[in-house]
Amino acid sequence: MNPWKTVASLSRNEIRDLQNKKLSRFVNQYIYPFSPHYKKIFDEQKIDPRKIKTVDDLRRIPFTSKVDFKEAEAARSYILQPDEQKIRRHWPLNQKLPLAAKRIFRGKEFLEHELSKEFRPVFLTFTTGTTSKPVPFFYSNYDISNLHFSGARMLKLFQIKNTEVILNMFPYAPHLAFWQVFFGGLASNTLTLSTGGGKVMGTEGNIAAIEKMKPSVILGVPSYIYHVMRVAKEKGCQMPYVKKIVLGASRITEGFKMKLAELLHSMGAKDVCVFGTYGFTEARCAWAESPTALDQSSGYHLYPDKEIFEIVDPETGEVKGEGEDGELVYTSLDSRGSVMLRYRTGDFVKGGIVYSPSPHSKLAVPRISSDITRLSDVKDLQLSKIKGALVNLNAFAAVLSDVEMVEEWQIEIRKKDNDPYEVDELVVYVCPNKDCNKAQLKEEIKKEIMIATEVTPNDVEFIAMPEMVSRLQIETANKEKRIVDSRPKG
Repeated sequence: MNPWKTVASLSRNEIRDLQNKKLSRFVNQYIYPFSPHYKKIFDEQKIDPRKIKTVDDLRRIPFTSKVDFKEAEAARSYILQPDEQKIRRHWPLNQKLPLAAKRIFRGKEFLEHELSKEFRPVFLTFTTGTTSKPVPFFYSNYDISNLHFSGARMLKLFQIKNTEVILNMFPYAPHLAFWQVFFGGLASNTLTLSTGGGKVMGTEGNIAAIEKMKPSVILGVPSYIYHVMRVAKEKGCQMPYVKKIVLGASRITEGFKMKLAELLHSMGAKDVCVFGTYGFTEARCAWAESPTALDQSSGYHLYPDKEIFEIVDPETGEVKGEGEDGELVYTSLDSRGSVMLRYRTGDFVKGGIVYSPSPHSKLAVPRISSDITRLSDVKDLQLSKIKGALVNLNAFAAVLSDVEMVEEWQIEIRKKDNDPYEVDELVVYVCPNKDCNKAQLKEEIKKEIMIATEVTPNDVEFIAMPEMVSRLQIETANKEKRIVDSRPKG
């Protein structure tokens, strides 16, 4: 079965017609009747749900942002909550008749069970809580089937056959990445071992699992995969069977892909493909790149039958055109449990959305550029007594991940002399390659960071790998502590 079959060959106009029909139906028969949050918003804003007929009509609906559901109780108001009265009132006859038939021929209990499978929350994942308290997002069995479906689409995109073996090293936690891989493996009938990452089996256990299972595909967080491969190389391991590495939960640079592929090449792996993925808890699914050369990206292939994406100006909220930069906004077309309309992701996409068929995968679905940064990662640093400087912290990753002589790194933002009234300092901690000239490397790092950010680090400090692993919490945290802001809060 080809999980892309329903949308893979549709034209842009056909995709838009499909989205228009699904959006109108979803808003009128599911969102407005069953969502406490959006019913309140529509009524307060005097939005007639019957007038939401096309993708362009989305502009009538206010944006949803993280602050709207930062508390768990608020998050529950986004769950679809149908009852018999709401279904009778809002569903058309062609939807109510099958329910009546089931009740007559199979009984009331059977009907209640069927509706429960579709709507009742049975599973949840949480936001990672890096900037605020973790917030739960709920799945019904209907949503679990969507998670199967998106996982199967990703594996098909990666050209993974069901005869291959997959090793899932994403951390075992109630977070999206682990479960997207888990359900994707089930959906595609592919043998998958989920190790739970460093917190569950540890680095030695993961290396042992690789040597035992001999997977052709390994998935995980970039920093942890690189760490495991580096330790495996130090132990003298050979991994000629590894063909594909799939990375998620962090931005992936072309330089990092090439460094990782070279590390695997040194252990006998040939022609390794390295893929990036993109996902967020609020959407309850992820999207992926297709096979390309290491210095290229196909962009992330979207599911236009399942969602609508917009690119908007972060300041004005104005919808941008094809290929234009802006903030990514997500609307669900086919989900139950926690449902989002016009959710502002806080992710800035350079290159926006393109609609032409991919030259790599040949799929005609829309794709978002892989050049994605967090708007919240632009910080105001008071590096002098005169004025502050807005610095995009993502630029540090782009620079340091691409420097060949740098094995691992961390940035610390702190106050001079730990005095809250003093200027900010920027310190780069580096674990270098053993063969490097440290003086030259320090100058190269300062120069490249200055070019990328217009800020010169106060210092570059070299530390040993064990200390770096501890500082980054590579083996214990769900995400490595790559940039640490030690400045006093308040």
